[in-house]
Amino acid sequence: MFGLIPGRKLKRGGWALLAGLALAGRYGPVVGQSAPAAPVATVVAAPAVLPAAVPAAFVLTRRGKHQARVPFLTQRNLLVISARLNGRGPFNFLLDSGVGSSLLTSVALADSLGLRHGTEYRLLGVGGTDSGLRAYETTNVRTTLPGGVEAAGLTWLVLTTDVLDLSGYVGMPMHGILGADLFRSFVVTIHPDTRVLELSDPATYRPPTSKRWASLPLTLDQDKAYVMADVELLAAAPGPGPGARARVEPPAPLPLRLVLDTGAGHALSLETSADARLYLPAERLRTDLGRGLSGLVSGWLGRVASVRLGRYQLPQVLTSFPDSSQVHGRLSGPARGRQGNLGYEMLKRFTTVIDYPHRRLLLRPNASWREPFEHDMCGLDLLATGPDFRRYVVLRVVPGSPAAAAGIVEGEEVMSLNFLPASAYSLTDLSRLLHSRDGLVLFLMLRRPDGENHVARVQLKRQI
Repeated sequence: MFGLIPGRKLKRGGWALLAGLALAGRYGPVVGQSAPAAPVATVVAAPAVLPAAVPAAFVLTRRGKHQARVPFLTQRNLLVISARLNGRGPFNFLLDSGVGSSLLTSVALADSLGLRHGTEYRLLGVGGTDSGLRAYETTNVRTTLPGGVEAAGLTWLVLTTDVLDLSGYVGMPMHGILGADLFRSFVVTIHPDTRVLELSDPATYRPPTSKRWASLPLTLDQDKAYVMADVELLAAAPGPGPGARARVEPPAPLPLRLVLDTGAGHALSLETSADARLYLPAERLRTDLGRGLSGLVSGWLGRVASVRLGRYQLPQVLTSFPDSSQVHGRLSGPARGRQGNLGYEMLKRFTTVIDYPHRRLLLRPNASWREPFEHDMCGLDLLATGPDFRRYVVLRVVPGSPAAAAGIVEGEEVMSLNFLPASAYSLTDLSRLLHSRDGLVLFLMLRRPDGENHVARVQLKRQI
């Protein structure tokens, strides 16, 4: 599974700060320069209350224009946009509606831009223990997007240690995460087919009138958007195992409250402890779903029978089921009222209008509408390394997977794939290939840590 899983928000001074993210795969910490001495604020888990009306951070700067078009890249099912900070750049950021505060992951970059070191924060782990991680605020950062879009004085949160290693995960230089500020400022239309964002002035925006569009209400709560979806579960796992139920037949579709999360690469994530009606499917895989500021996020990968969004129903949706102690158990306040989140693997099947100002989500199916939901059929977690992020190291091999059966082990470097050098592929290319087709045979040459090369024949296998 690929993507970002929303973590907790921590509060100080009446507004929310990001306090936990999880990214599928393992993070290699990269330590930046330490911040100068500053007051340390111990951040505690608590719901954050925003003012009733939050002014738009971004504005359109071209006179007479009511809309801007911003190109984006899709890397490993994540949206990447470029931005300039204080006139420097461009730099690359994930676009993540699930994050309240925009985030810089490099102290060295912040210092090179001359950004002010504000209040330092101590990020807490599970149970309120000190995670050892620190972050600080930096304010009044001029943030400019292509197409005539600018925030004159955006506030960012700077991580003093790059535990997320977004560059290694995405496979290109990454500098942070752009969060809800953009969605609060505009009506945001995502065109996955042309890879363009349309940012429209809310005061002049007119919604489409075609009957192909579905309109769903959005609820905004503490910088997150929630949407209701009807989810039909598959049969429960019989017996006393984890998440198992005595009954086998699935119930009627359940109306569930889901976070709308463009920064999650999965289609759907459900938190079984959030609702007594939720349970694990009989067919599922135990796996590591990610690793965040508070440690490893583990859980299950399975499917639900269908998800209905307005008039549109999608069958056999691949779904993550994180362990409750690692996601839902860490939430507090209104956030505990959610049952999961809806990610970009689902949203990319539509032209999507995310309209915070008018509290609605508009969806129209695109050419990807009928594509099946597939998981990694190989069992490899790869990290991109090297100056151009075109060297690939095996971070983890899923036990019992085709990769494990072929003798691939952690720490090996992929040298070639199907007789082409590994550098001929982007990390996104490799990810698509590993998700591509049940029964497909791949030939990999790998180099062991001792320098010895070996060839592995891997036949992809759909396991759920």
